[in-house]
Amino acid sequence: MTSGVLVVNAGSTSIKLTYFGPDRDDPDWATTLSRSKDDAAAIQTAVQSAPIDLTHVEAVGHRIVHGGERFGEPVIVDDGVEAAIRQLSEIAPLHNDAGLAGIAAARHMFGDDITQVALFDTAFHQTMPLAAAAYGGPFEWIERGLRRYGFHGISHEYAAHQAATMLGRPLEELRLVTCHLGGGCSITAVGRGQSVDTTMGFTPLDGLVMATRSGAVDPGLLIHLLRTGTTVEQLDNVLEYESGLLGLSGISSDLREVIAARDDGDPRARLAIDVFVHRVASGVGAMIAALGGMDAIVFTGGIGEGSPEVRTRVAERFAWTGAPALVVAACEELVIARATRALTSSRGAG
Repeated sequence: MTSGVLVVNAGSTSIKLTYFGPDRDDPDWATTLSRSKDDAAAIQTAVQSAPIDLTHVEAVGHRIVHGGERFGEPVIVDDGVEAAIRQLSEIAPLHNDAGLAGIAAARHMFGDDITQVALFDTAFHQTMPLAAAAYGGPFEWIERGLRRYGFHGISHEYAAHQAATMLGRPLEELRLVTCHLGGGCSITAVGRGQSVDTTMGFTPLDGLVMATRSGAVDPGLLIHLLRTGTTVEQLDNVLEYESGLLGLSGISSDLREVIAARDDGDPRARLAIDVFVHRVASGVGAMIAALGGMDAIVFTGGIGEGSPEVRTRVAERFAWTGAPALVVAACEELVIARATRALTSSRGAG
């Protein structure tokens, strides 16, 4: 019998909790929590009130956003792993802190003997060539690990595998551009099943315009803001929480609400959507260049799955490629559950 697995998928704005019962790949229970001041307590309350038998939980799997250069595979969480995740929280504070909260909540509920497994969003992108990963600063940056890591790797990898199945072709033969569009957004060039390039960088702040994050900004602009009175803390807050769809529209970080306002004639809402679409299309074009062509463009994530307008407006710019546009329902939780079961089983066998 396979283990009952609780999955904690911590994102920048929400935490998804999913329970897969023994011998099941379909979830028995799932809920989504908004991020709070005490994520650990919120997770514990939700799980303990869930209609599941907690005695069947044999392992807990966690999505951890930033694994740096150290973590290229799923790992069993121990003190050293937890310390490394905490250290990397300085780079991805919106995400890694929530992952640590999930680890703490699971330990409190199930004790120290529960097997906890961490999967890292950065792991899939470790195949990127250094030409794609390196910034154009001094070589010392590379030596210090100041490079592009990429994120949403669990989602991009799953989307690529599903796309290959939908196309009826081996993944190893395909050049795919996978677009994870949600609260956070990134695009990846997947060649022969491996990440070749991606839009996010050293942190999840880089790349596309997102719900509240700015995406790529001229570093000279940031220096200008710092020199003219903006503090580091203020700049961090603006770029992470007050930009993107929310900052441009002045209405909401939810694309559906921005579209509704645009349809009612709001010019800032129209601009926000146009900028979002433009940045996504530009990102797709860059990934096509990295691959030398494209066999399909793949959309996943809340916006990728839920916004026909965004998919159409982006895909029509690449009609000349003849590549189909595919939609894959995001399923990071199943990927995490399977990896958690595999490591739990190998640990038991050992």
